[in-house]
Amino acid sequence: VQLQAYGGGLVQAGGSLRLSCAASGRTFSTYDMGWFRQSPGKEREFVAAIRWTGSSTYYADSVKGRFTISRDNAKNRGYLQMNSLNPEDTAVYYCAATGRRNTNGRYATDYDYWGQGTLVTVSS
Repeated sequence: VQLQAYGGGLVQAGGSLRLSCAASGRTFSTYDMGWFRQSPGKEREFVAAIRWTGSSTYYADSVKGRFTISRDNAKNRGYLQMNSLNPEDTAVYYCAATGRRNTNGRYATDYDYWGQGTLVTVSS
């Protein structure tokens, strides 16, 4: 499966953005999906994940209550709604997918497919 993340941009603190992840391939509906981010000089960190059924979602503590992950398997799309953004959210955001089962979903090594990343910049 190939992934393409888009929807990033420049937003003021307190604003919102919705990231999308477009997937190619008929098997996306059976893949768990996650969002990660990476800021300059920092490790790539987990943001959110959703199981292939959409029945379970997981969030990093830093984004819980502000970000919402979702998916539309009929459209081969994943989404990350980001509200109440602050400058610490500035990063390149990546979507990722895996067909493996029994993964934690919170580690980059859980995923086999990655999008190219989209830059989110939050100004103060």
